[in-house]
Amino acid sequence: MAKEKTAYVCTECGYDSAKWLGKCPACGQWDTFKEVKTASPKVSRRGTSVVGAGVFGVENCEGGRVVRLRDVDTKAEERIDTLDPELNRVLGGGLVKGSLVLLGGEPGIGKSTLLLQTVLRLKGLRILYVSGEESESQLRMRADRLKPADVEAIGADCYILCETSLEKIYEHAREIEPDLLIVDSVQAVSTQQGEAFPGSPSQVRDCAVSLLRYVKETGRSVLLIGHITKDGILAGPKVLEHIVDTVIQFEGDRQNFYRVLRSLKNRFGSTSELGIYEMQSGGLRPVVNPSEMLLNQDNEGLSGVAVASAVEGVRPLLIETQALVSTAAYGNPQRSATGFDIRRLNMLLAVLEKRAGFKLAQKDVFLNIAGGLRVSDPAIDLAVVVSILSSAYDQPVKPFTCLAGEIGLSGEIRSVTRIAQRIGEAKRLGFRRIVVPRSNLKGLDTALTGMEIIAASKLQDALRHLF
Repeated sequence: MAKEKTAYVCTECGYDSAKWLGKCPACGQWDTFKEVKTASPKVSRRGTSVVGAGVFGVENCEGGRVVRLRDVDTKAEERIDTLDPELNRVLGGGLVKGSLVLLGGEPGIGKSTLLLQTVLRLKGLRILYVSGEESESQLRMRADRLKPADVEAIGADCYILCETSLEKIYEHAREIEPDLLIVDSVQAVSTQQGEAFPGSPSQVRDCAVSLLRYVKETGRSVLLIGHITKDGILAGPKVLEHIVDTVIQFEGDRQNFYRVLRSLKNRFGSTSELGIYEMQSGGLRPVVNPSEMLLNQDNEGLSGVAVASAVEGVRPLLIETQALVSTAAYGNPQRSATGFDIRRLNMLLAVLEKRAGFKLAQKDVFLNIAGGLRVSDPAIDLAVVVSILSSAYDQPVKPFTCLAGEIGLSGEIRSVTRIAQRIGEAKRLGFRRIVVPRSNLKGLDTALTGMEIIAASKLQDALRHLF
């Protein structure tokens, strides 16, 4: 019989300790440790854990064999077309057969809606949708809202199961033999092999390891829905993200219509791709042209607004940066940024004061990336600085102007990648001039761009052309 042990586990990050702690040393949260009774994992004679073993007839597996790397037969991975261009883009071209994918996001952001409308669209695939949080009638009502006209025809091969026991899920999976298994959510599923309560870090880890074994033995794909904590990270142990093949996250403000799908880990593609959706009454609609969605057409003559030409993955986006600079009314100046790294904002303000001579130490600075988007491209530095100065001096930027450039600590404007795509997107949306780093002009035929190209090597040069 397995020896029972007692441990204390942080409910926020999954850190475990042999004794109770008031403050978690990993995530810094207070009063998050809960007592968990666990059993030592049973180990077979061959040293293999029995979690998930024997379910698919591989209990006596001898393990792998040693081969030379050059003798390995390589072939392109077979992918499933989800018929969703944004989801295909984030996954790297489609869902790879025999992969384990984890989708995370805040409650109510649209994770279940995204996957349910995807499986209703697929044809010729047998799909098992397992829900541990909703009833059958709730799933059917959601499906009727997504595809009210042809749900009977499209969802003919979509089976639903309301179950939280992983062993019973495997029993139904053996009967149905689905090509795609969806588990909503991994925190709601538990296995009899674990002694802890459902949703605990140890249960989440055991279920994920067992599902990974199912994926590798059957060659079928599994999609997991995961919760996130109040800090915006995936709930459960960090090892959960190491187990799965792909981690994608659904982001956005529930008060806003737009959602952003981004890849945090992908063993079969790039992690820099981005998908944008619009939430409608009939489900999530992919946004084909996100630049038009992110731009406000009525900002002419307004100060504190600048348009940046950014790139997310291989997709160029024109993003509107908005800034508000005012006198600090309460002594201590405030610094606030929405959709932008606050530490980078403080760095840019320091560069403005040290290198360009603009005194903003006694000013409140508020920065917002329009559309609820969070951007990590350093090429929007120039637009951020220009919008701040535009608001500080209440002077609008010249109309039909966009910017692209990274600002260094010495006040220089550094070169950016994919400058041709940035200029092409700006021209397509009707912009007439663009400010770019001077070092990006090498090898670029400015006559063929059809736009006025303003090259600047220092921050002062760009400001002289804009104001």
